[in-house]
Amino acid sequence: MRIVFHGENAASFSDGFASLVPPGSEIAILPDSLTSDADRATYAAADAIIGVGFNASMPRPENLRLFHVPGAGYDAVDLAALPPSAAVCNVFGHQDSIAEYVMAALLARAIPFTDADRRLRQGDWTYWAGAPERVHGEISGTSIGLLGYGHIGKAIATRARAFNMRVTVANRSPVNDPLVAQSFPLTDLASFWASADAFVVSLPLTGSTAGLVNSAAFAAMPPHAVIINVGRGPVIDETALYDALSSNRIAGAIIDTWYQYPSAATPNPLPSSKPFHTLPNIVMTPHMSGWTSGTITRRQALIAANIRACAEGTPYQNRVR
Repeated sequence: MRIVFHGENAASFSDGFASLVPPGSEIAILPDSLTSDADRATYAAADAIIGVGFNASMPRPENLRLFHVPGAGYDAVDLAALPPSAAVCNVFGHQDSIAEYVMAALLARAIPFTDADRRLRQGDWTYWAGAPERVHGEISGTSIGLLGYGHIGKAIATRARAFNMRVTVANRSPVNDPLVAQSFPLTDLASFWASADAFVVSLPLTGSTAGLVNSAAFAAMPPHAVIINVGRGPVIDETALYDALSSNRIAGAIIDTWYQYPSAATPNPLPSSKPFHTLPNIVMTPHMSGWTSGTITRRQALIAANIRACAEGTPYQNRVR
């Protein structure tokens, strides 16, 4: 097996990989930009490629048997441009870390650890127990709305219920889960947006989900609502999100997935054309919610299992084509 890890993201899963795949496999780690003739030839000769994207401008691996995305999203893979011989698989394993990110974000809004610490270092006892004007919040008894109920949504629901939160869901297919208090079809999003105090977007980006969270969605949310995006940035309409936050139509946002990302030409861009960085009611993180050591270990194991399946001619896990 000639196995190629293409790009920095994919290379994160390469450490110790040789011990997990058939003996004698040839493993190459290639940069994101395939500029040299040697790198392009190695890519074109691969039996299996682990990479985040593929398009017609890249070397065509005519004998490719497996293209494995090292994450859940495969919207950067032009499936039509890949050789028909290639199976395409993705991998999850990030739901636990993303669920922890969501709960940490909600807890950080309710419990002002950082501010309390900063103040007390100056002799300021603002949050001292004993008077009603010094109380802080809690998430117990509040409600959380989950737009999408796949691996991530289910992991969040499990943790939210452990914190005594009420869970509502909007999903393409019906949801029958004792963790969920109320379920809405995607045709009744107006009712869903009125159903919770915090909302989490975990949908992939497709033609039908782009801009799904729009100005009408923000208009339907309670004014105290908070929205968290751990899915794909453009599922939330960029202008509608900025307008809702800058006008205080909703109380806040925690955004981890964005509209503009680093590239070779622009290595350190702001994540949006809108000045979100000037707003006080948003927490901005750089697409980090699922990126933990546990995620890498779990994903590496599944990628290696699919490489072995490719070599042995057995069924793949998480096959998307």
